[in-house]
Amino acid sequence: MVNILVRNVDEQTAEWLKLKAKAAGKSVNEIAREALAAATKPGKEEIWAEADRIRAKIGKVSGDSTADIREFRDNKGRYR
Repeated sequence: MVNILVRNVDEQTAEWLKLKAKAAGKSVNEIAREALAAATKPGKEEIWAEADRIRAKIGKVSGDSTADIREFRDNKGRYR
């Protein structure tokens, strides 16, 4: 884990953070971590851009996986 110090938080924001934490039955740190996680979560555009980057790196995929899927599905063994 990394510790992050946030300086110069205005009084109103700090008060809202404390009230929100109290209402949720959580610590101020927990609420702040949740807010940071939500703020840094990648958006749809970023996720699709990463998927496109991976597709470009892999290249065109050819073949038919139907037989492999059926074999896996129909395998009655304990360990697949």
